[in-house]
Amino acid sequence: HLATSLPLPSERDHLRPRIDLIVFMIDIKSKYSLKNIEASLAYVDARYFLGKVCFLVTGVGRVKDCSVEMNAVWKLGEVYCSPVLFCELELEGTRVATAQRLLRMLRICAGHVPGVSALSFGLLMKNSADD
Repeated sequence: HLATSLPLPSERDHLRPRIDLIVFMIDIKSKYSLKNIEASLAYVDARYFLGKVCFLVTGVGRVKDCSVEMNAVWKLGEVYCSPVLFCELELEGTRVATAQRLLRMLRICAGHVPGVSALSFGLLMKNSADD
């Protein structure tokens, strides 16, 4: 499910499935996307920051068009103890690899990987970078 910002509308709460992973997408070319995420973070329950949130930075192949400070992105990951992934959506191989990484993370967050918890994100992200 996709949302452009948080909080989610309450009128559909009864229809909403359980949320296992929140991926905040930051477009490196848009300061608005970073501001929107910063505003939305206040609506996320603190329990999600224990391995169920990540930041996905898109457009990283166009450094010259960058409107977002990379230090601000790294700081978000650090402050919220959440991994930061980078992706160039225009490159199919990178897009596919990122989608596979997100699906692996989702399986873990949803509890579908026996013996592995969402709290293991740091180690898992480090290992998945070697794939």
